[in-house]
Amino acid sequence: MLLEICVDSVESARGAAENGADRLELCGDLMVGGVSPSPFLIEAVQKLDIPVNVLLRPRFGDFCYTQWERDILLREVEQCRNMGVNGVVLGALEPDGRLDRELLAQLIDAAGPLHKTLHRAFDLCRDASEGLEDAVKLGFDTILTSGQAATAPAGAELLADLNRQAAGRVTILAGSGVKSTNLEELARRTGLRAFHMSARRGEDSPMRFRRAGVPMGLPLAGEYERFYTDPLEVKNARRVLDQLEKHPISR
Repeated sequence: MLLEICVDSVESARGAAENGADRLELCGDLMVGGVSPSPFLIEAVQKLDIPVNVLLRPRFGDFCYTQWERDILLREVEQCRNMGVNGVVLGALEPDGRLDRELLAQLIDAAGPLHKTLHRAFDLCRDASEGLEDAVKLGFDTILTSGQAATAPAGAELLADLNRQAAGRVTILAGSGVKSTNLEELARRTGLRAFHMSARRGEDSPMRFRRAGVPMGLPLAGEYERFYTDPLEVKNARRVLDQLEKHPISR
């Protein structure tokens, strides 16, 4: 059973790779849901002995892109291919809520042999069943989804439906709100065998001098807390999935 850990730093990537992750999704700024990472971060994480799929998202917010953003995404895909990453994680929507098939077809063509994941733009598309069929036709290998709900446990019913509809043509990867403590139940309810989690925990910054009242970013996030993958949570998740592999849940 597949365990993918979403990371945005070398520290988190190492913690995941050394404690049972099968694959990494690498992005920048997980605090805002992830954006395209620096090529230098990609280069550093590729030195670890684990497949790396790179999330490509030019900015925070919706997935309806301007022409400039479309051009940037295409160049990022080409860069990732040239860097030899395992895969790319893509997504784009048209204004009416359907997958942006024209842009995605261009990106998939540029990606060539790389693994191709449709990210959680899928969860904002107008119709999940239609979106799945579009994803299959486009040539995606995987769809990362919470079942069009805030969390995968909340979207478990649709995840199960999508798994049945996919019928092995594309892998349904459950993500958002996935923890070692709910993995077994989520697997039981959905029949899925692939799970995505960040396993994050907060750590206090080593900064001792702290100037109050001068925020540098989002008001919901403090400057003096850092978030990294929790190695123990990854290890616990791996243990749960290994047990499920040995003793499959009958549905």
